[in-house]
Amino acid sequence: MHHLLVLAFFCLASLPGSSAIYQRPTHPATPPPLQHLLDPLNKIVHTQRGATATLPCVLRAPLPPNYKVRWSKVEPAEYMEVVILITNGAHHKTYGPLGSRVRLRRSHRYDASLTISNVALEDEGRYRCQLINGLEDESLSLVLQLDGVVFPYQTSHGRYQFNYFEAKQACHGQDSRLATYGQLYKAWTEGLDWCNAGWVIEGTVHYPIINSREPCGGRLLLPGVRSYGSKDKSKDRFDAFCFSSAVKGHVYFIRGHLNFKEAAQACQKDGATVAKVGQLYAAWKFSQLDRCDGGWLADGSVRYPIITPRTGCGGLPDPGVRSFGFPSKLRKKYGVYCFSAK
Repeated sequence: MHHLLVLAFFCLASLPGSSAIYQRPTHPATPPPLQHLLDPLNKIVHTQRGATATLPCVLRAPLPPNYKVRWSKVEPAEYMEVVILITNGAHHKTYGPLGSRVRLRRSHRYDASLTISNVALEDEGRYRCQLINGLEDESLSLVLQLDGVVFPYQTSHGRYQFNYFEAKQACHGQDSRLATYGQLYKAWTEGLDWCNAGWVIEGTVHYPIINSREPCGGRLLLPGVRSYGSKDKSKDRFDAFCFSSAVKGHVYFIRGHLNFKEAAQACQKDGATVAKVGQLYAAWKFSQLDRCDGGWLADGSVRYPIITPRTGCGGLPDPGVRSFGFPSKLRKKYGVYCFSAK
């Protein structure tokens, strides 16, 4: 079934243009060879949050007459394709929130590659470079893939509290976003083993199992990413699988016997804020943060990151971010993990 894609069609001679709805044409099983676009050697571009990334799109000589190149981003959760930039070779115009951070690389006259600055978590996904030339329109698809870390997240009230929209908001509040299914699958291949089901960005619900066991579907089921399929985004409630990437700044630990309010004051006195869960995971993943000390985080949980498992640091054999859950903010005392953007 072909989904309706919402695209804005703009004429460069009269800006801004008008929008239209169209149905993507049916593609044959084997697409015809590209006539005007060079097929890139690598269709997956790896990057990190805050970096600058370039998606390659190079035209063949000779250039077709009266052509335009349109860059768009595919949004699978909404079955939408959003226009980012249109150029006729001489002039170009950008559109939407992403438009303020994109430009054409233009290393030569045939180069229509798209450069994205200050890459954000939501920039990950599939992009399309389309050459518009009358009846000979053609396009190529590329994927921008952020290096990052997936982590399960639930509230202080226990598991299965989020509908889909609340799960998106919860991840955003922890300096992350809902993971894609692909990100969750990759995390499973790297060892993520979690028995609670959680939302991913596509609106489906899954849980990754490395070690089959009775409470997690039984011992007879093979390891894998178990799926509940699509669920009602408003009514059904699960945990969330969040995704974070590198952060601009650093996470550090302040030792002390502090309740939650005192911990926040300690970070503030240091010119910082209490770290969010996504920031701690990013520091563990990208900065190799390794501490055996439980510390407060901004959501009221207490966690600590372990790179090298050792006696007295949780007793688990694998690296990871350990959790003490959500202790009493008034009675319990720990150190604190702070985040400084400096």
